Amino acid sequence: MGTAALYLGVTFAAGLAAGLVRLPPLVGFLVAGFVLGATGAPELPYLGTLADLGVTLLLFGIGLKFDPRSLLRREVWATTVVHMGISVAVAVGFLGLLMVAGVGVLADESLGSLALVGFALSFSSTVFVVKLLDDRSDATALYGRIAIGVLILQDLAAVVFLSVSKGEPPSPWAAALVLLVPASWLLRRALSRTGHGELRVLFGVLMALGPGYALFEAVGVKGDLGALVMGALLASHPAATELSRHLFSLKELLLVGFFVSIGMHGTPSLGDVGVAALLLLLLPAQAVAYGGLLWLMRLRYRTTFLASLAMTNYSEFGLIVVAVGASTGLLTGDWVPTVALAVAASFVLCAAVNRRGVEIAASLEESLPLQRPERLIPDDRPIDVGRAQAVVLGMGRVGRAAFDRLRGEYGLKVAGVEHDGARVGELRAAGVNVVRADATDLDFWERVCAAGTVRVAVLAMPGENANLLAMDRLREAGFAGRVVALARYADEVGHLRKAGVDEVFHLYGTAGVQLADYAADLALGERWLEPGEARGRYPESEPGPQVPGERADTGAGRPTMDDGVT
Repeated sequence: MGTAALYLGVTFAAGLAAGLVRLPPLVGFLVAGFVLGATGAPELPYLGTLADLGVTLLLFGIGLKFDPRSLLRREVWATTVVHMGISVAVAVGFLGLLMVAGVGVLADESLGSLALVGFALSFSSTVFVVKLLDDRSDATALYGRIAIGVLILQDLAAVVFLSVSKGEPPSPWAAALVLLVPASWLLRRALSRTGHGELRVLFGVLMALGPGYALFEAVGVKGDLGALVMGALLASHPAATELSRHLFSLKELLLVGFFVSIGMHGTPSLGDVGVAALLLLLLPAQAVAYGGLLWLMRLRYRTTFLASLAMTNYSEFGLIVVAVGASTGLLTGDWVPTVALAVAASFVLCAAVNRRGVEIAASLEESLPLQRPERLIPDDRPIDVGRAQAVVLGMGRVGRAAFDRLRGEYGLKVAGVEHDGARVGELRAAGVNVVRADATDLDFWERVCAAGTVRVAVLAMPGENANLLAMDRLREAGFAGRVVALARYADEVGHLRKAGVDEVFHLYGTAGVQLADYAADLALGERWLEPGEARGRYPESEPGPQVPGERADTGAGRPTMDDGVT
């Protein structure tokens, strides 16, 4: 227990320090791993297990939101194949120059060894990118779906390499995994009967580790890939989103072990640090390759920039490839700590850059020529909200309720905005006016402002960062209407007000206030309301209590936007 306490203390301190300098906590976790490794801290036997569990649950969670059909998109498979070829060629040329220059670890390496290192560095980190997208709530945005598709195909390439290099191809029984498709019908039925508590969480963990990880490993296929496949097979269930939300905190905690373990792959020497720093010079080439290919696939500048920035890093899979190459004699063992350090440093750089990724994309987009809408793929063309008077950003449960209230009770023309394609399809089938767009897209807000009809914007997205970024875009676009936002936690209220939001709805605090108002209606109204009867109906001589911004029904008419109702 003492060793565990040491690891937890160092990791927490490093994560807190990273937060204080406005870097993501995972940067601190990586630093904690290097500190613990360099100081000779006692080994924590189950750290690797915790890291594996975190990665497995992460990929299972992304599978719950993943549409396998996205792998067939040209911008996914073509980008993956061509980018990998370009990356290997550039890396071989760069490493060859370093070898000629006499860099130690590259002395006497063969062309095949350089190609293997280039292959290892051609991957982007699935774990890091998915974590980044989760933090932004962008896993279902167009750039997020493209990035995840590219990463999955890269992981499949790594699985093939590992199987061939170890001389252990998948078992013939691997073909039987297709039976999971019809079996998923029974699993979805079981999910329906798990309720909303701990049994549902247990079911999710079981699916990720059982038929996901363990079954795939048993037939010689990477278990992480199995966890993602199991998530995808359950993604069509109505409870998939809730299951993902239940697993979120557990996954986040276990992933700390993954980032700490990345920093503990041997203590690098001074020479290793120098070579790792040189390897980071390949990252701009990686970004340019991604950007050029995605632009050729007829994507908007913004989509291209965000996807490229997210994927500009090295992968834990690359570290595994190098470790296998060292164990089979294809590479010297010196490459393992060198590449481990390069992977960790790429995470730090990528986290720092992507913290302002939306702003970077917006500034770069402004400096480039306009793109003709007809040149772009249909999913990435500009969105028009028509003559809407109100827009609701984020059409989850809260956003949908706000949409229905604004349209049904106040008679406003409302447009919903959502970037989850599956949810957009469901809402349109139900007759809801919703467009698929990204609330942090400056071009979208400029079109909204140009229409001149939108009087109020409701920011109902689940993450504070997404709401704050949307508010920034509203300000930049010159939006003159009122803005109302949702906050889950008390400290978010101040952040949103400081950003310029007119009114903030504290999800939990305001719910308690409204619950008390309903109770007071019943008590002070001196009678119980009939089922379906509108609240606040009192004799004119005894007006009942009111929710702020809402009128009691005294015949004065329906509240309007001019009455301060938002």
